[in-house]
Amino acid sequence: MVFLLFSLIILFFLELILGSVSIPCPEIIRILSGQGSSHDSWEIIVYNFRLPKAVVGLCAGAGLSIAGLFMQTLFRNPLAGPDVLGLSSGAALGVALVVLTAGTAGPSSILADLGFFGNFGIAIAASLGSALVLMMILVLSKRVRSSMTLLILGLMFGYTANSFISILMHFTLAERIQAYTIWSFGSFGGATWDQIQILVLFTMFAFVFSIFLIKDLNVLLLGDQYAESMGLDLIRIRNKIFIITAVLSGVVTAFCGPIGFIGISVPHLCRAIFATANHGILLPGCILFGACLALIADIIASVPGYSITLPLNAITSLIGAPVVIWIIFSKSRAGMEVSV
Repeated sequence: MVFLLFSLIILFFLELILGSVSIPCPEIIRILSGQGSSHDSWEIIVYNFRLPKAVVGLCAGAGLSIAGLFMQTLFRNPLAGPDVLGLSSGAALGVALVVLTAGTAGPSSILADLGFFGNFGIAIAASLGSALVLMMILVLSKRVRSSMTLLILGLMFGYTANSFISILMHFTLAERIQAYTIWSFGSFGGATWDQIQILVLFTMFAFVFSIFLIKDLNVLLLGDQYAESMGLDLIRIRNKIFIITAVLSGVVTAFCGPIGFIGISVPHLCRAIFATANHGILLPGCILFGACLALIADIIASVPGYSITLPLNAITSLIGAPVVIWIIFSKSRAGMEVSV
């Protein structure tokens, strides 16, 4: 855990140092301490571009990792996650209803016109879209016992949400379609400081709320029947997990775009690193490791030394897809189905 915390600090500074223009670490420290810089342009780059990206990366990586951990615990399925279950697609639909039906360009310009309450509006719209998909999955989970079937249903919900988005794009203006398409690539650099305040507020609420669920999550690992015999109210705990997951996946998707694979891969990597299923260890581990992985992906996507930026989703897929493949093969070698 100490190593992850130390790595997170290093990666945070690397996010501020590396880019199309390299800024020395002593200059970064001077800028953050309020002493200014020998180059005015460096101070603008750090405060207006790189520092917001770093803060958003921290919140997004940690939030998606916790959402993935909760989904895998609730469904007891190693492939469960915000993007696989269609939660990210539901959140994207909520954003699309705002971006494609109001405003003149992308989320940033729309919310700049709407102000602080507009930031809340798009976060709430994305959270409601994510919550709608998760609610349908939870309703079906009472009738469908197979977790693999629930995953397939989640994928179908995701496809349905994407279909509605495609229909909206067909009837909207070209500049709005372009703005939404760029947003869908995923990025930590598109949020303003007002939006970052909302992102931090929502994620901190979810983090604090998650601490009180550690004991219940550990009991859930033993099965629903055992949990009920221990006096655990399954409906209550499911609703709490439902709220946290919907808020995290919704607000991250609203301001960063649909970021894939972090929510699936990080919980498994943490289980392998800490060799435990105790959520008292996995929860802070996922927060730190998810933030580290998000910053690594963003540093790679920024292509240090060049004036180009790669789609963030492409980088997270390159990192996360091998982890999913490893999960499937490890389960197969152990003689277990992936849906167990």
